[in-house]
Amino acid sequence: MEMHRNSNNKKIQVWLPLLFALVMVLGMTLGYLLRGNGSQTRGILMLPGKRSPLQEVVDLVNAKYVDPITDTLNGDMAQAMLAKLDPHSVYIPAVDLSEINEDLQGNFQGIGVEFQIFNDTVNVINVLQGGPSEKAGLQVGDKFVKVGDSVVAGNKITNARIRNLLRGPGASKVLVTMMRNGKLQQFTINRGLIPIPSIDASYKLDSSTGYIRINKFSETTYEEFMASLEKLQKQKISQLVLDLRGNGGGILTEAVDIADEFLDGNKLIVYTQGDKMPRQEYRCKRDGIFEKGKLVVLVDENSASASEVLTGALQDWDRATIIGRRTFGKGLVQEQYDLSDGAALRLTVARYYTPSGRSIQKPYTHDGNGDYGNDLLKRYQHGELVNADSNKVQNGKAYQTKGGRTVYGGGGIMPDVFVPFDTSMISASVNKVLNRTTVSNFVYQYYVQNKNELTAYHSGVEFAQKFDKEEDMWNAFANFASKDSLSVNSISAKDKDFLKDHLKALLGRQIWRNEGLYEILNADDEMIKKALEAVKK
Repeated sequence: MEMHRNSNNKKIQVWLPLLFALVMVLGMTLGYLLRGNGSQTRGILMLPGKRSPLQEVVDLVNAKYVDPITDTLNGDMAQAMLAKLDPHSVYIPAVDLSEINEDLQGNFQGIGVEFQIFNDTVNVINVLQGGPSEKAGLQVGDKFVKVGDSVVAGNKITNARIRNLLRGPGASKVLVTMMRNGKLQQFTINRGLIPIPSIDASYKLDSSTGYIRINKFSETTYEEFMASLEKLQKQKISQLVLDLRGNGGGILTEAVDIADEFLDGNKLIVYTQGDKMPRQEYRCKRDGIFEKGKLVVLVDENSASASEVLTGALQDWDRATIIGRRTFGKGLVQEQYDLSDGAALRLTVARYYTPSGRSIQKPYTHDGNGDYGNDLLKRYQHGELVNADSNKVQNGKAYQTKGGRTVYGGGGIMPDVFVPFDTSMISASVNKVLNRTTVSNFVYQYYVQNKNELTAYHSGVEFAQKFDKEEDMWNAFANFASKDSLSVNSISAKDKDFLKDHLKALLGRQIWRNEGLYEILNADDEMIKKALEAVKK
């Protein structure tokens, strides 16, 4: 979701026409105090002196309707109306808002562990280095028995419940009882600020090429990016691969600031414009730390919004080679308004345009969005994700980059170099395995049993190159899976190779978190191979 920084329910559903759903939220929303997100303050929305017919209907329903209008129903009707406007305006219930905002803030208050539930037991699978739990003495392999006075072992515990028990105000204390090597131990943990990194990995692909993968654009992304790039520059890189695959967007200004590090002068990066919002331009403001040196950007069909802003700017100025597949096509700008009951409204207020004037947004209808949500499935069915010849969008106006290359509007950013989707990722045999918890359970157990041997490797890169027990690990997995009523003996050789690589990568994540995951995945990644070819030309 992109942010612009800146009784009787059945009876109601049967008897109220769609107009009711459309107008109720209007009255609710207009009646609330609307405040802008962050530094943007909207204050109270001023209404015209004469009420519209929609407002009159809302007032009559509120005053006369036979049954109470519940908060839940209000929310449902709000979302029903917003879905008629565009695909990305959304009503966020108060109960969901905190978690959503945490992702954009880039942190939350907690104890700093990753956990997974196996056999009704909460296992610690990772401990944040330097975090509250490590300071208290928790280790990978510990099992939660109690949190405070609440028993959480063998008590049908859920992810949501254990998360709620462990989180709390910063500097508050939580007493946990853990099982370690068959013995009960108690630890007092002082909760603290836990980062949610937006940089998955930052390392050298070869002696002169750096790699940075950004998973979203949160309030901390630019700061994280600069730290990563400066670290790589100290290692004498002269080329950079920026990986935006799967990055669904986030805060616009974070993407703009990163673009500024690659572009010189006062170049236009993006502009926004809407019916009620005048054109607003975002330009370079400072000297960047990587204005020279070859740059490659990796994108796919799930790169969206702020990712497309960054990619489009670099393509229009001929600053980077774009490799991958056409991006998602999400070019609508939302502003978040907090409502008086703790809920929020993210309302589309403008569109994004690249420096050449391209609108990033792909087409949509105003009738509940039609097939918009199935667009990626349709692209796969039509061969666009696997066939370079069909991977063209020329139904929009043609534009010119600074260097005179032709690029097209019509939805998303078209890459300069096409790399097809790996269809082995969606085979029936692979999905059958990946849709079970068997894989993650096995990886954790395998790590615990072989911890000393595995932690002797210094990085995911070394592990990818030197670990030679893939077949032994696969045999152990096949045996483990059979005990979980999952047979993998009859799958194809191609699917087996894919799953072996997947297990190895997840094992890398278990040891070195996301950095290890991508160091291993990238070792045999087609887009990475194309990127290295591009930076050497």
